[in-house]
Amino acid sequence: MKTSGFRRILEIRQSDFLGPLVMSIKRITATELARNLSAVLDQVREAGEEYVVERGRQPVARVSPSPGIMTAEQALADMHENLEAEVSESWEADARRGDAALSDELRDPWSS
Repeated sequence: MKTSGFRRILEIRQSDFLGPLVMSIKRITATELARNLSAVLDQVREAGEEYVVERGRQPVARVSPSPGIMTAEQALADMHENLEAEVSESWEADARRGDAALSDELRDPWSS
């Protein structure tokens, strides 16, 4: 990908529980993105890079890695651990009752 004089690197310094974190966001013009879309998408996918797309030196869009896909089972796996104790126990009991009520038997949804 050809480097443009307009591209600037913006450093965002952020403090979180792990201490200071420095993340680099690349700025790219809309024209540059259009000319190098495939290469930019490769960088996003492979290196996890993030781009801010500018038009007339104003940010108009962000290109960033997808957060990934999670199944419902994965999303709910530790839900009860993040709830208050009373709510967690109630949620877990409801989930177990629902699971016990389900049948593994296949049935025809069109039959009455």
